[in-house]
Amino acid sequence: MDSTITKSHRHPRWQGAAIVFAIVFPSIGTWLYFVTFAGHNAVGVVYAVTKIVQFGFPLAWVLAVERRRIRIHRPDGRGMFVGVAFGTVVLVGMLALYHGVLSDGSYARQGHEALIAKLKDFGATTPLGFLGLAVFYSLLHSFMEEYYWRWFVFGRLREFTGTWMAIVVSSLGFMAHHVIVVSRYTDDYLAIGFLSLSVAVGGAVWAWLYQRYESLYAPWVSHMFVDSGIMLVGYDLAFHG
Repeated sequence: MDSTITKSHRHPRWQGAAIVFAIVFPSIGTWLYFVTFAGHNAVGVVYAVTKIVQFGFPLAWVLAVERRRIRIHRPDGRGMFVGVAFGTVVLVGMLALYHGVLSDGSYARQGHEALIAKLKDFGATTPLGFLGLAVFYSLLHSFMEEYYWRWFVFGRLREFTGTWMAIVVSSLGFMAHHVIVVSRYTDDYLAIGFLSLSVAVGGAVWAWLYQRYESLYAPWVSHMFVDSGIMLVGYDLAFHG
């Protein structure tokens, strides 16, 4: 997925504001539906509105302000292989860490309680409901995050800062809203720091994949594997914890 300029509408000041908004807004939205409205009847509406704003903004900006034409690239076999390989390594490592260290103890107990509370917000407290949520996050939401963080945020940042700085900044932005999520499942600062930095590293790898292969397919399939691992852990926490 890429975009090509068809008419010059590139205003650096407004581009910078758009990038800052794109980096900051997901954390604001996450705080609203994960903290402020948690357990409230309106949490579903808040979640839907924040996601519509978040994922609608890049497309509206590119088409209406930048006047760019969006092109869809074909998958690159080498990129897909690297993406699958990285996603598989993370998935296996995640399951090994969970089942080998975290599944029995305070982390699992605290995570179980927090996860059940959040599943009630989404109406997904049954195995079938959880499966639907898992499919949504692993397939669709992972793509939307790649489109948002790698195609738009990273893609615009590198025009201003260069590739490596864009990788760092976009990955830290990607990490920021995950800090809020992780902190709802554990109050252990070391665990929060480790898991949050792991998210940043994943974001950096996916930005590199997008840069290297100029396609969202490689980071998307990698992200899909990782989110599938998270959902496997979540299923065990929710129904076997």
